[in-house]
Amino acid sequence: MAVSFDLFGTLVAVDRPDDPAEAVAAQLRARDVAVPDDWGRAYREVHVDAPDGAEVPLPAHVSAALASRDVDAPANAARRAVVAAFDPEVRTREGAVAAVDAATERGPVGVLSNCAVPELARRCLVRSAIDREALDAVVTSVACGWRKPDPRAFGTCADRLGVPVGDLVHVGDDPETDAGIADCGGTAVLTADVPVAEFPGWLEGRR
Repeated sequence: MAVSFDLFGTLVAVDRPDDPAEAVAAQLRARDVAVPDDWGRAYREVHVDAPDGAEVPLPAHVSAALASRDVDAPANAARRAVVAAFDPEVRTREGAVAAVDAATERGPVGVLSNCAVPELARRCLVRSAIDREALDAVVTSVACGWRKPDPRAFGTCADRLGVPVGDLVHVGDDPETDAGIADCGGTAVLTADVPVAEFPGWLEGRR
């Protein structure tokens, strides 16, 4: 058995920008990128034709949104602006450390999260109380290319943890995404049913 945890709704809490488009715009301006007058509209439009279940990295979306308004962002400006715009304050959720510790006693442990922002998951883990060394894999949609509940997201995590996907227990808060592991033959543990602080007891009951 292996255990994967959703990061943002399960292990940590982060402060997100109230207006993501404006947060990105401010960071673009700081890098001398001419932000279009209708940036809010451009940011909300779809610019990248991605397959069902695929993740569109936010820097790629931002670059395409700028290009749709004939603005060229030099070098890595879009990526650096996105990373800076979503640089978070991080709070470790109650019971998260104990939940990860309990999971490590049963087998490999990883993080599997939908996240379109490069570097964000790593930064959150570094700033949290979670022992990064306890994690055998950190899989994000921006890195693997697929968003939960797409089976390829869960399959990538299982592969990284060295188990069949049917042996993966995934812990998360969102029934629309995290519960998708059940369609792959694995086990979903939703925090509405088993709060993170109670997960060690849930694991103990499976012995």
